[in-house]
Amino acid sequence: MSDHSAARDAVTRLTRWAENFPQPGVRFADLTPVFSDAAGFRVVVDALAACAPEADVIAAVDARGFLLGGGVARELGSGVVAVRKSGKLPPPVLSESYTLEYGTATLEIPDGSIGLDGRSVLVVDDVLATGGTLDATARLVESAGARVVGVAVVLEIAALGGRERLRKYPLTSLVTV
Repeated sequence: MSDHSAARDAVTRLTRWAENFPQPGVRFADLTPVFSDAAGFRVVVDALAACAPEADVIAAVDARGFLLGGGVARELGSGVVAVRKSGKLPPPVLSESYTLEYGTATLEIPDGSIGLDGRSVLVVDDVLATGGTLDATARLVESAGARVVGVAVVLEIAALGGRERLRKYPLTSLVTV
């Protein structure tokens, strides 16, 4: 069984689904049981790392992406950059705003102190839904001079169309629902 197959099996077996959360009509995928299971977490991290072994930096998206990004960076022997929600980092920062269903949000990374210019970056997060957060993350690290060599997620919700928004990047989803 390949790393991706083992990861798919772990995610399928361990994900907890919550109906009508956080609002009516939404089916929420809680990946906490995947992360808390040592064997499940290991095969997921290994599969995500295999998506872009040439990456020398992992861009881990706030907040669950932090859990995955640290593991992937450790596996690849690379660095990790925490891509934060607005207002969590001291200035100076680079920022990228994106549209949400009812407004906008902004992501930030430190400006100038992390040396992304010319680096190969793998963007890692838990879920791909509409693609807004991951697209903003990719644009943000590119604005710092990095090259996005891949985007990797544990779970993709296909009906929300995020894959199309990220079409310019190599994209790996371990499980698609």
